Amino acid sequence: MAELISREGNKVEFKVSVPAAEVNRMYDQVWAGLARDVRVPGFRPGKAPRKVIEGRVGKGYVEQEVRDRLLQTHYPQGARDLKLNLVDATIDPQDLASGRSFDFTVRGETYPEVKLGDWRGASVTAAAPEITDEVLGRTLADLQERNATFESVERPIEASDQVTIQEQGEDGGTYPIYLDVAEEHVRAALLGKQKGDTVEITVPAHQHGDHEHAEHTVTVTVQDVKTKQLQELNDDFAKSLNFDDIERLRTDLKGELERRAQQEGDNARREEFVTSLVDGMTVDIPQALLDRRREAMLEEIKEDLGRQGVQWGEYEAFMQEQGKLDEFMADLAKNAETRVRRDLALEQLAEDLNVQVSDLEFNQTMSALAQANNLTPEQLSSQLGPNGLNSYYISLMREKGLQQAISSLGGEQATEKQPEQKDEQTEGESEAPAEEQSTAHPENQPAGE
Repeated sequence: MAELISREGNKVEFKVSVPAAEVNRMYDQVWAGLARDVRVPGFRPGKAPRKVIEGRVGKGYVEQEVRDRLLQTHYPQGARDLKLNLVDATIDPQDLASGRSFDFTVRGETYPEVKLGDWRGASVTAAAPEITDEVLGRTLADLQERNATFESVERPIEASDQVTIQEQGEDGGTYPIYLDVAEEHVRAALLGKQKGDTVEITVPAHQHGDHEHAEHTVTVTVQDVKTKQLQELNDDFAKSLNFDDIERLRTDLKGELERRAQQEGDNARREEFVTSLVDGMTVDIPQALLDRRREAMLEEIKEDLGRQGVQWGEYEAFMQEQGKLDEFMADLAKNAETRVRRDLALEQLAEDLNVQVSDLEFNQTMSALAQANNLTPEQLSSQLGPNGLNSYYISLMREKGLQQAISSLGGEQATEKQPEQKDEQTEGESEAPAEEQSTAHPENQPAGE
C-alpha cells in the first residue's frame, strides 16, 4: 500500500508498506531458489538446511535479495498507485525481517506541469510512398546489378567495368575498382587504358577521417579488365534467387515494397504528429532535468568510445585541439532538450487519454524484452533496478498513448511497437546518444589514401 506523505511543487515523498504475507512469500521464493541452485556436499538438492545454505552464500545475502526483489516490485507499483511520474528518486528502506511488514520511503521529483495544445485538431498528412511500376522496375534493375557477374575482356576500359589494379610502393596492394561507383579522378585516369598499362592517378587534396591529405600521385598497373554481365529478367533469374518464376518474384517483391512503404508512412505520420504535439506544448522545464538527461547521454557516449578502445579524456582533448568541443557540448545539450520535450509531451498525452498499462501487459512486454536480450525476466529486472522498471512502465504508456492518439486521427495502420531497452533509460541511467560518434574507415581505393 502506498501513502503520499508530502508534495511541494515537483518534490514528493511517499511511503510504501509491503504486507507481512508478501514478505514471507518473497523469503520462500529466495530460499527455494537457493535450495535448487546451491550445491552442498553431503546433501541432496533441495535438502540442505537453511543455515548450511546461508553459510555457502554468505550472511545477509538472503535479506538483501529479498529486499531488492520487494523494491523492484513495489516501488514502481507504489508510484503507479499514486499516479506519480517520477524523474528521479531516492529510496530509504527500513529494517527487513520475516513475518513482519516491510516499509520504505521514497523521495523524488516529478515531471513539471505540462499543457498540450489542441492536438485533436491536428492534421496528419504524411503518406506512404506509392509503389508504381517504375519503382518496381528500378528495384528489379538493382537486383540485376547486385547479382551481376564479371568476365575478363581484352579491350580498353569502359565506364561499367571492374578493373583490378596493383598499386606501386611499399604500402601498395592489389584490389578491384568498380568504375561505375569510383571517384571521378580514378575513373578519368583509368578509362581507355588496357591490361598491362601503368597509370598515374592524381589524388586531389582532401580530408580523410581526422587527417588532411595534400594532393599527390598514385602509380598503379592494370592487372585485369572485366566487363559486367547482367542476367535477363526471366524465370532463370528468378529461380537463381529461389523464386518459382519471374511473376512470383515480381509479386513478392512488390508486396515487400508495399509493406516497407506502409511502415515508412506510419513512421512519418508518427513523427509529424509528435512534432506538432511538442510545438504546441507549454512547459517550464527545470534545468536539473535537462542536466540529468545530458549527463546520461554523455555517459553513454563515453561507454561507446570505451568499447572501441578510446578513452573519453583522449577524445575530449582531440576535440579541444580541433576547436570542436564547445560545438559538441552545445549539440549534446540541444539533443538532450529535444528528448526531454518529446518525452514530456508524450507522457502528458498518455495522461490526458487516461492510458492504462495492466500488470499483464507490463509483464508480457518485460518477458519479450528479456527474451530478446537472452535474459530471464528476473535478470532484466535486476539490471534495470527500481528506477529503470518505473521508466520502462512510463515508456509503455507513452507508446500506447501515441498509438491511441494517431489512431483517433485515422493516421496509423502499423502494428503495435514495443520500446527497446535502451530507449527506456531515464536521467541517471545510461542512454543512447542522439548522434553516433564514429570513426571513418578508409576505402580500399587509391582515391583517398
